This record gives sequence, structure tokens and C-alpha cells, in this order.
Amino acid sequence: MNLWDVIRDFLQNLLSFDQAHPLLFTQFYFWAFFALVFAGFSLIHSKPLLRNAYLFAVSLFFYYKTSGVFLALLVFVIVYNFFAAKCLHRLKKEGWRQALTVLSVVVDLGILAYFKYAYFITDFVNNLFGTSIEVHDVLGEWLNMLIGADIFRVDAIILPVGISFFTFQAVSYIVDVKRRQIEPVGNFLDFGFYLSFFPQLVAGPIVRASEFIQQLHQPYNLSRRWFGIAIFWIMNGLLKKLILADYLAVNFCDRVFENPLMYSGFENLSALFCYSLQVYADFSGYTDIATGVAMLMGFWLPKNFDSPYKAVNTQQFWRRWHMTLSRWLRDYLYIPLGGNRNATPATFVIIAAIAVIGSFLSGSWWVAFGVALLAAGIGLWAWLKPSDRKLITTNINSMNTMLLGGLWHGASWNFMIWGGLNGLGQVIYKVWTRHSQLAKFGIISFFTALVWALSVWTPAPVWNMFFVWLLIIWIGTLIKTICRFIAPDSSGSTGQSDSTGHSERSEESPAPSALSLGWKAISSAPARNAKGVVIQRKIDSPAAAWLDRAWDIFQTFVFITFTRLFFRSGSNLDPALANEQAWNTAKNMVNQIGSAWDLALVPTMAWEHRAVLVVFVAGMLIHWLPERFKRRYRLVFARLPLFWMAVVVVLIIVFFFQFITADLQSFIYFQF
Repeated sequence: MNLWDVIRDFLQNLLSFDQAHPLLFTQFYFWAFFALVFAGFSLIHSKPLLRNAYLFAVSLFFYYKTSGVFLALLVFVIVYNFFAAKCLHRLKKEGWRQALTVLSVVVDLGILAYFKYAYFITDFVNNLFGTSIEVHDVLGEWLNMLIGADIFRVDAIILPVGISFFTFQAVSYIVDVKRRQIEPVGNFLDFGFYLSFFPQLVAGPIVRASEFIQQLHQPYNLSRRWFGIAIFWIMNGLLKKLILADYLAVNFCDRVFENPLMYSGFENLSALFCYSLQVYADFSGYTDIATGVAMLMGFWLPKNFDSPYKAVNTQQFWRRWHMTLSRWLRDYLYIPLGGNRNATPATFVIIAAIAVIGSFLSGSWWVAFGVALLAAGIGLWAWLKPSDRKLITTNINSMNTMLLGGLWHGASWNFMIWGGLNGLGQVIYKVWTRHSQLAKFGIISFFTALVWALSVWTPAPVWNMFFVWLLIIWIGTLIKTICRFIAPDSSGSTGQSDSTGHSERSEESPAPSALSLGWKAISSAPARNAKGVVIQRKIDSPAAAWLDRAWDIFQTFVFITFTRLFFRSGSNLDPALANEQAWNTAKNMVNQIGSAWDLALVPTMAWEHRAVLVVFVAGMLIHWLPERFKRRYRLVFARLPLFWMAVVVVLIIVFFFQFITADLQSFIYFQF
């Protein structure tokens, strides 16, 4: 083979799409690609218009290398939303503006629904009308006819990479223009660049136009310190992905989830906790790399993760996890539904739709009956107690948002359960804060006793699993109750503090004894702030406060981890088979975890999986490090002389190669 043939083959491989080897951050090929891109960027970085056009073209090429012919879909979304926003801005009559906004949202979400929910909709129609329609890619067939060649597969609908992210960005852009919060982008190349910027294109973060467009014409500015921070984020993301996520997936999690019945209850439970770390390391690792790559080119992406496993409750968790999606759901779904103000007609339409979807996915109309019964009970509660109506509507809107967030991940029963559990966790937390510590202890005691009775009268692994979990919570709540009973505050007064740390104190009252203060605090009617939240006394002992926070973090982490059982079971599956397969996987894991354990074998099994468990423990300890400590070593790295920074990077890369598997794992959120 002569030199020309070598060059020709290289260029052919460079310019062609290989479905088996998409362009990933973890591939050497991507970094060679980025080196060439950055070299070209360095020549034109001072000319914003040319720079943006160049990066737009690069982003389109990147998406082509990732998704092939689906590049045409991205281009359509860019073109349609650019001109729709222009037209929307020119319209004066509010009715026409509203109609065009609805049309644009329907177009964007319709594209998403076609690729993501075609199998679900087909199955639903077949079950409802007794038909036998098979999934057929009509869009692919039309395009094949238009092109005159069989390029698109028509016997199956394949989900384009990153479609959820760029369609959500398009929806936010159209709605923000409708609300007159932003002006439409004047230059097509600028808008195309915003919607297709390659570092965050396929797995987020979801970037608002108001956050990004203003950066497009700012002078390029990358200080020595910010260069070091960018390199740090790239290395940090690769570490999370290759050493934590991929190692845990390949060596343990994937094996257990593929066949949970082959593994013991201890191994199933360990795999579940390891997956909780894996999915965080995988997703936040992508965000870290995207952030670093964008910074090198002078652009700043919004923060997407804030140490979510440090959250002390489920509500705080969702303010720390996939923050850009949480804010998107809040601003474009939760608030339009009525938020914490009231319920709207859309609130009840969504309840009815979710009841129907839940019945179909579960294969039983009893689900719809149960939802209707629950809705009737909640309606009766709101009618009998008008003072609680705001709390009720807030929780309904919150639950609807989380259920739809679950269905965003996929149309399977498992994703719906996952979203519902997270919504239930937030609702329970809001109601929980309205009770005194003594009432909390009574409630936990009741449910622990109830589940214990169920495990005795109707033995099943699921009751055993819930009983152990509730028993742990009961012990923790008992300890908290005792501490609140005997622990005085630092002033020895009846001063109490609300959740914001502001104190309410009567200076005229004499300081009671610790015993009487503790009894008064847990036995009297609880004081509440303006939002109805119980005002809790501060825990003034640093050690006690630390233990109290650690317990809340542990409790939240365990709850979130158990919801991930349903999330992971519904992932990585053929949409045509996902519902049944995912449910069976989750059911088998619950049965294994909830069945009797041979405790004598646990140390042996732990030793067999020692490498995986060490990686898990190390990853969690790093995650739980104080933020000020992380900031310190980030700055230490960023301030290293370039020579020593290069040495550290080379050593880290050598370290990476010790963990790289033969087949690099795609990022988990590519499928969403």
C-alpha cells in the first residue's frame, strides 16, 4: 500500500460515520479531533463571527460522527426554531403568538416523541383497538424516497443521540422568546452554534439561550489560571468515567443486573449501591469534560451537579442532581402547571393521562382505579380542610413533574415507578417537616410495625427488605428523639430556629432545665413558620450536629439508591422489550435482596469483590470531602507551572490506562 492509499484510507475513516465507534470523550480519536479543532480555533479566536461559524461547522461534524444521518434532524430543529422565533417576535397579537408558541413546542416535542415513544404509542394503540400494527420508520422511508437510496433503516426506530437535550434547549428558547425574556438571535450561524455546541450537545448540560448567547461575541479570554482549571475538569471527568463508572460497570454492576438470580442478596445490594455511584460518576464525568473543553474555547457552561449525595433530603437532592434539567422542569412544566400557587386544568389532565399510561404499562386498569380513588381522597381532604389546599396542589404539581420526568427517561413501567418514588419522596418530606419530632417517631413506629406484620402474615421478600430499611430509620429517629429530649441549646433558653437559621426567643422567660425544655420541645404543639414548617431547635453540639446531618445524608442516599433499582432496570434495553424485561430484573433483585442471607458467607463474598468495594468506598469518600478542600486542590493544580502540570497529566493518563477496558463504555445519558 502506497502513501496515497494510506492517506485516502485515513481521510475516509475520518470523514465517515462508524456506528460501532461513535466519537466519545474517552477515545483517543476524540482528543486528536479536538487538537485539530483547537489548532484551527487558535488562528481565528479573536474574530467572533468567524470563530462562531467555525465552531458551528465543527459541531455539526461532531454530531455527524456521533449520529450519522441524524445530522439532518439536528439541522431541521435549528432551522425551524430560528425562523419560528423570528416570526414569533414580530407578531403583535397575543393570540397569534400563543398559537405559534404551541405549534413550535408541538413540533419540537413531536420529534422527540416520534423517536422516543413510537414503540409505546404503537403498543398502546394495538392494545386499545386490538390491532397488530408494527413499528415502521415512516420518516426514514420518506427520506429514502427523497434521496433515492436506502440509507435510513425503516424496520426499527433508532433514538438519535442527544435528541432530548437539543429539543429541550429549543423549547426553552421558543418559550423564553414568547415570554419576552430574551430577544431572538439575529444571526443564523450564532443560533446554530448555540443549539449544537459540541461539548454539551449529546448529554447536556441543558443550556438556556440567556446563559449562552451573550458569550458568543465576547472577546476570547483564557487566563493562565482558567486554563489550569479547564485541564483539571477534563482530568477529573475522565477519572470519574474511566476509573469509577466504567470499572464498576464492567467488573460488577452490569453482570449483576444482567442476571440478578445468579448472585446473592449481598451482591445484589452491593451492585445497587455501586450503580448509584456509577451513574453519578458517568454523568457528572461527562459534564466535567464538557465544561473543561468549553472553557478552553472561552465558553462557560452552567453547573450541572453539586455533590448530590451530600443532600440531606430528596428535595435538596434534585436541586443538586442534573441541575439544568431540574430547573428546566421547574420553569417550563412545574410553574406553568401552577407550581406552589394552585392547580390548573393541565394538572388534572396530566393526572388522567398518567393514570391511563400507568394502567397500560402495568397491564392492569386497577392502577387507573387506584389513581382515581387517591385523587378522590385528596379532593375530599382539600374540601374538608381549605387551609391545606395550597400544600395539596403544590404536592400534586410536584408529583406530576417527577412522573413526567420519569417518562422523559423512557416509556416503561420502571421509569414511571422511579419518577413516582422520587416525587413521593419530595411529597413526604414536605409533609414530614410539618410535624414535631415526637409525631415523626410515632409515624415511623407505626409503619415499621405495619411492615413487620405484613412480613409475618404475608411473607414476601419485598416486605423483608422494607422492614429492614424502616427498622434502620426507626432506630435513627429514636436516637434523634432522645437527643432532642435531653439536649439543651447553647443559651439555655427556649430559643428556637427555623430552617433558615433565624432564631425566635423570649428574653423575658427564665431558662428552664434541660429536661423540661426537652419534654416541652417534643410534647407540645410544634411551633411553625409562615410556610407551616415546624420550627426545630438548633443542635448546638458540633459533634451532634455533624451526626444529625450525616444521618440525614445517609438516609437520603439509601432512598435515592433504592429508586435507582427501577432506573437501571429500564436502561440499556430494546424499547420493544423494555417494559417486561425491566420489571422482571427489578423484581428479581428485590427478591434476592429481601430473601434470607447466609451471613457467614458475606465476608467471603466481600473479599471476592474487594477491588470493586474499595473503588466504591474511595469514590464515595472523595464525593463527601468538604467543598472547600476540593476547591483548594483544584486551585493547587491550576497554579502548577506548565511543565509540572504536563507531568501530572501524563501520569494521570498512564494511570487511566490501567483501568481502561477493551470495549469503551458509552455515557449512560447518551440513550436519553
